[in-house]
Amino acid sequence: MDTPDDARDDALDLDLARKVLQAQPFSALVGARLTAFGDGRAVLEVDVRDELRQQYGVLHGGVLGYAADNAITFAAGTAAGADLITAGYSIDYLRPADGVLLRADARVVRAGRTRVVCRCDLTTVDAEGAERPCAVAQGSVSVGAARTR
Repeated sequence: MDTPDDARDDALDLDLARKVLQAQPFSALVGARLTAFGDGRAVLEVDVRDELRQQYGVLHGGVLGYAADNAITFAAGTAAGADLITAGYSIDYLRPADGVLLRADARVVRAGRTRVVCRCDLTTVDAEGAERPCAVAQGSVSVGAARTR
């Protein structure tokens, strides 16, 4: 997770994590925002809009993959600091994602010295506030990403 110049130490909080997210051009393009960050958990939300849908009218799977990847890495950041990069993730789509909001809720499963493993539950929220699961993901995040560049 690349960090702005004022966020290079390991002490991350929600405000600083939001700055990191805002520094990612693709996250700005998608319109992502962090709504929770801390204690092994990160929640990323994206408002569903027509530009993010595929030809069948539901949210494109790539948007779900992006949300899972970023939420997993931010959750890992709560346990291992800012010097991180995604090592890999897998996602299983449970049903077509439709609604007004996509929510990716990631939690740390295990934080090791060089890897952090996280799970992410993705849900959509409809106009009445009802949530429906649409995908689950699991990923691993490498600690010490700056040393590998």
